[in-house]
Amino acid sequence: MKSEELHRVFLSLGSNLGDKEANIRKAILLIGERVGLVLRQSSLISTEPWGFESDNRFVNAAVLCETMLSPREVLLATQQIERELGRTHKSVGGHYADRLIDIDILLYDDLRVDEPDLQIPHPLMLKRDFVMIPLREIRD
Repeated sequence: MKSEELHRVFLSLGSNLGDKEANIRKAILLIGERVGLVLRQSSLISTEPWGFESDNRFVNAAVLCETMLSPREVLLATQQIERELGRTHKSVGGHYADRLIDIDILLYDDLRVDEPDLQIPHPLMLKRDFVMIPLREIRD
């Protein structure tokens, strides 16, 4: 259910398969259409895989959106974008793998959410330079 007020949501994006830059650009375009106006977008950075071994480097970015969606609706919208761009499964229980696209909710206003499938702020973001470097670039 959409609210009448606008919320600020920070999202992290990553890709290490296929045309990584194009995957990120397409995801950002779809986020703008389905989540809300993209107010800021970080630079694209190249990073090593985190939490698993792979020969494929990642391209990562962060965006700030203005949205009328609830946190749960943002999650559902970003999961649908991931599926449309070819993501077949999410990482679960700390088991990571190569992926065409990954979109994580980092922050949503000053809200705290602690549900089995949705934690805000993202619980691992402070441990991940590939999240924090782009996030710092676009935060106030």
